Amino acid sequence: MTAHRALIRRAAAVAAAATAAVLLAACGGGDDSSSGHSGHAPSAPSASASPQEGEHNAADVSFAQGMIPHHRQAVEMAGLAATRAGSAEVEALAAEIKKAQDPEIRTLSGWLDSWGEDVPEEDEGGEHAGHAMSGMMTPEEMAELEMVSGEAFDTAFLEMMIKHHEGAVEMARTEQADGSYRPAKDMAGDIVTSQSAEITRMNELLGKN
Repeated sequence: MTAHRALIRRAAAVAAAATAAVLLAACGGGDDSSSGHSGHAPSAPSASASPQEGEHNAADVSFAQGMIPHHRQAVEMAGLAATRAGSAEVEALAAEIKKAQDPEIRTLSGWLDSWGEDVPEEDEGGEHAGHAMSGMMTPEEMAELEMVSGEAFDTAFLEMMIKHHEGAVEMARTEQADGSYRPAKDMAGDIVTSQSAEITRMNELLGKN
């Protein structure tokens, strides 16, 4: 009996020790899991989100700040066609340009706001912008466009807008090469595709293709 009781006590002690070990492991594992989770939680979203669209660089800022006045001038030019265009084709093209670029101006402005960067003022589309960006019309050219109508307007509008689009395509390709903010690079790609197609279309209307 004595031996039997000793055996029972020994088995109970082993069981108790095993239970304690399991509890300690569970507590320790919980701490490790918690610290590991908290250690990875901040970096995991950053690692996945930042390269996709969270990060931006100086090229992205330059693209947005340059494209806003560039688009504004294109929209202004397109707006003239409603009352001055001589052909339905030019009037329709101008309406498409305005419809495409107005929303992009709002998107670009929103990016700059979210980055804490300056959004160009409404009047930053004249001499200053013309010197800074490729394809911008001078105030004299804009005045010339405002003074003509009919076929003369169509020819001047198409020739100026081709030059304007070529400048936008150049700016967009720079963003594609140097930018890091994915939505901006995607917009740049859309600009290259759509405005290159419109350049071809405008050359056809001028009889150059």
